[in-house]
Amino acid sequence: MNSSSSNSQAPQLVYLVFGAETYHQEAVFSIASALAGMRESPDQALDIQVFTDNPAPYAKLPVRLRALDKETRAAWSAPHGYHFRTKHVALRQVLSESECALLIDTDTFFHGSPLELFARVKPGTLLCNAFNPRYGEHRQYPLHQVLSERLLARGLADDQMQQVNSGVIGLMREDAGVLDQSIALMDEFYPEVSTSFNLEEFCLAVASYRTLHVNECSDLIHHYWSRKQLFRAKVRGWLLKHSESPLSKEALDDTRRVTTTLPRPPTWKRLFYKLATMGVPSMQRQFLREILYGCTWYSNEFDRACSPVWWEKALDNAEERLKRPLEPPQLKNWLNHWPIRAILGNQHEVIYQHLLHYSAGKK
Repeated sequence: MNSSSSNSQAPQLVYLVFGAETYHQEAVFSIASALAGMRESPDQALDIQVFTDNPAPYAKLPVRLRALDKETRAAWSAPHGYHFRTKHVALRQVLSESECALLIDTDTFFHGSPLELFARVKPGTLLCNAFNPRYGEHRQYPLHQVLSERLLARGLADDQMQQVNSGVIGLMREDAGVLDQSIALMDEFYPEVSTSFNLEEFCLAVASYRTLHVNECSDLIHHYWSRKQLFRAKVRGWLLKHSESPLSKEALDDTRRVTTTLPRPPTWKRLFYKLATMGVPSMQRQFLREILYGCTWYSNEFDRACSPVWWEKALDNAEERLKRPLEPPQLKNWLNHWPIRAILGNQHEVIYQHLLHYSAGKK
């Protein structure tokens, strides 16, 4: 595998990463999981390109870095400042240089070799992450209410159109024109449906409808757009352990121990927690049960890294129910119920201090 220099004949795995540190953390782990998978195909080539505003996190990875400064992002997001537009522009640029490319979101990790995804990218084919419901199943949303009649009149889409998740976009160079069309549709529709978070992938579905065969690949990667904070905690656990040597055998092996399973206590323990909280005021029960969920010991160290997320989720959910912040004295009082203190033991003060710090960070 050669990922440090450009090889236009090799498949191109492309990341677009800018902004908060957490996106770079996601990308580093996703790349590591791809490299772990490439061990299944040691004699085959793959180039990894990272368009980014911060090269530092990738210094120890065999990737090709491409500068993505504010001016470039602004140009790629123009004319409306729609930042998801940059995905299509970046992939379009790579396809002007290479035969085959696949842009993948950072919140992903591979189950096996990335080359399995590229095997599904063929002439006349769009590879997406997964199929979303058909267009007609979302009649209540602005994308349908505002655009459906116009799209039907122009012969671009109807209610049978299969919508797609664009966590993966894979194309051959000869089919790159679909990106030009999707970009044009974004530019046209954005002023009318700017609140639609999925406009970018919707326009990709419209552009490819009836013109390209669409494949999906959710069996080959995990795209953790749901329960994101728990998976980010697993990724941070991996980074804490392997940031100094992300290409070591142990590090690459450990990418497979970051599983798709969400850490949750077994049924008998959840029942025990339910019984233990029956004696506390009803408003506090769910909060305390979720706190206890975060105290369960798991054999998988990366599942154990999710404990603080359970505590934070407990606090967020409690404050949502209360419709106000949970002040420190009340938080301390809620954690002080004797059965809870007995179960938490030494963790009681750790949890309290963690939630104080978390609350301060939200203000």
